[in-house]
Amino acid sequence: MRKFYYLYPKIVYSFPVQLLLNNFQRNLVLMLCWFVLFALISGSFGQYLGIPYLFLDPEYLHKVNFTSFFIIGMVTGGFTTAFHITCYITDGHRFSFIGSMRKPFTKFVINNSVVPVAFLITYIFQIIKFQINNEYVTRTDLISQVGGLMAGYLVMTSLLSAYFWFTNNDIFKYVVCRIDEKLKTNVRATRKSVMKKLDIVRKKQVRVDNYLDYDFKFKNVKDTTFYNKASILQVFDQNHFNLVIIELFIFGLVLILGILKDHPAFQLPAASTFIIFLTIFVMLSGAFSYWFGNWASTTAVILFLVFNHLVGENYLSRRYEAFGLNYLVPPVEYTIKTITTLNDTIHQSRDRRATLPMLENWRKKFPTDVKPKMIFLCASGGGKRAALWALTALQTADSLTDGQLMKNSILITGASGGLIGASYFRELKLRDHYGEKTRPHSSIHRDLIATDNLNPIIFSLMANDLFVGFTKFEYNGNYYYKDRGYTFEEQLNLITNRMMDKPITAYDSAELKSVIPMMILSPTIVNDGRKLYIAARPVSFMNYDVMSSSDYNLSKLSGVDFISLFEDQNGEDLRFLSALRMTATFPYITPNTSLPSEPSIQIMDAGISDNFGLSDAIRFAYAYKDWIDENTSGIIFLSIRDSPKLGNIAPRVKQNIVDALTQPISNVYNNFENFQDINSDMQINHAKSWLKSDIDRIDLQYELESYVPILQKMDSLRINNPRASLSWRLTTREKFGIITSINSRGNQREIERLRKLLE
Repeated sequence: MRKFYYLYPKIVYSFPVQLLLNNFQRNLVLMLCWFVLFALISGSFGQYLGIPYLFLDPEYLHKVNFTSFFIIGMVTGGFTTAFHITCYITDGHRFSFIGSMRKPFTKFVINNSVVPVAFLITYIFQIIKFQINNEYVTRTDLISQVGGLMAGYLVMTSLLSAYFWFTNNDIFKYVVCRIDEKLKTNVRATRKSVMKKLDIVRKKQVRVDNYLDYDFKFKNVKDTTFYNKASILQVFDQNHFNLVIIELFIFGLVLILGILKDHPAFQLPAASTFIIFLTIFVMLSGAFSYWFGNWASTTAVILFLVFNHLVGENYLSRRYEAFGLNYLVPPVEYTIKTITTLNDTIHQSRDRRATLPMLENWRKKFPTDVKPKMIFLCASGGGKRAALWALTALQTADSLTDGQLMKNSILITGASGGLIGASYFRELKLRDHYGEKTRPHSSIHRDLIATDNLNPIIFSLMANDLFVGFTKFEYNGNYYYKDRGYTFEEQLNLITNRMMDKPITAYDSAELKSVIPMMILSPTIVNDGRKLYIAARPVSFMNYDVMSSSDYNLSKLSGVDFISLFEDQNGEDLRFLSALRMTATFPYITPNTSLPSEPSIQIMDAGISDNFGLSDAIRFAYAYKDWIDENTSGIIFLSIRDSPKLGNIAPRVKQNIVDALTQPISNVYNNFENFQDINSDMQINHAKSWLKSDIDRIDLQYELESYVPILQKMDSLRINNPRASLSWRLTTREKFGIITSINSRGNQREIERLRKLLE
């Protein structure tokens, strides 16, 4: 007990502990950055979106290896240095005794490394656990990855340390300068006497036993000619100047990377981009504290309010455009009058008649004495996992039905990633029909569609959208900025072998001949919640009201046809990849698209209104219900879902105050798909009242029945949510789980039912 009594003050009042306590007391924003990083690597935050995987399994040039971890190590080392820099700028004066030491910044960093060292140890532990349990790496690969992280961290730390070593001054250099001045005024001084005076100064270096005394004024040396407060302040000023140079260098590096972002070699791992963003944030907070002192927080709030106002007034706001549209001509008026005019009986009847030959050509593919089944393919959204699942399900079902699936299909609807996977498979079948050796059912296409999209998008968000954003490209005679939307489309173009880089009307001929199913994309209009129907031809008949009342005049039209609305803005030239991007507008990742209208139409993900595409399929069937009754033996709604429809009901858990406050909103979000399922079921059941033909439903669902027990034992990050994350990047384990899910008993039964219905 006696030993503890004497040991306690030595620990509590030691320099590292006092710096740690000071950070929690005065640098809460900086500590919050570390808290976020700890939460991300441990899986405490962002599991559903797969954010922890970006740190535990970083990709660079589509590979997870020594190089990718080396980059993460370098930026982590840079962030750590920025943390030390900011702490030194804001709080170095509180520990003024370090100004009397040799290499004061180095001494400060060593004692300020409690949190960074704890993070590095935790990070390495999480990487090892994750790589073993999820990526099936060998011991050699694991050593290489961890070695890459440490090598990058040490290289960055060494480079910055070398800079400070050769540039930072300490108190003794200033003392020597003062001695030189004295020598010039006192020529009789000998070298021996000067060295003697210098030794005296060195011996007067202060030893601080109580580190709580932040305002220690070095009273023992206050009146000394060579060693005073001014010299110490001069040391701090010199160190601060060098730190500003480092900050400007990092900021300039980000700008250069933004300019070169289109080259794959400069597209850093997504996790490193996030850390760089945190680094800039930390440096700016340090600069604010240094420049504005006690007014730093107030100044930051004022600048934010000014910036927010300027953005609101469109002075600094950025417009994300749909490529192919002409934004230079006068915008179209988007009003109730315009919507009503474009959906009158004249437009609807015209578009319905123009599309009717497609159904006639579809019927000609089958014997005249046999009424075939008509299939509506509905692919749900859900990021990369939905894209891979839709492609896998279509490949398998089409192969096991000997191509009958696509032959009998008339329409493809859906949202987000599901439409990306379905459109890619449709393109493969189209090219295969015209003699290209695309091998539509090959696994190579699954490997391509599963390729990471997130790294370049996140990097573009930081390096281009936030800081640079002045490079342009030409498409169809118009010039557009290379923004985040462009990056998304280019990555999608790359992983689909550039097969779908064409205007939406390029598919019109093949759809009209019924070589491939028609596709209708229906992103959500943020302004009023309506759908924007995008197809290769006008489809205003999609607004036939299935459940309308003839004596009610205030029915709200559900959507508006894209080509008709933007006829003067070259709507038919819209890039198909841009249409896919608009239906897959993932919050905070892919930007909201602005269209050339007044007021400007803002576009959100199609999944907001109908994530499964069933309501659109029902509207199409209603428009041609009489023709369907006469020419088919019934319709099949084939729903490709990236989530089980009848999932388990979540048990009630204990609630804290935060849960109680957020539950009303979170409950709505968590039940969004349930609301849509209930509505879709009601519409299909109602369809049996106006469609005489049979209606069958096939559901191919991504679920991990046999996979869950193994996953729960091996991957602590996915215990509560074993499904793949909702992201544009998948891990090896997630890819395997998605692809093999098609072999589940439930999916095999559904495919067998489909085969019998098509016989």
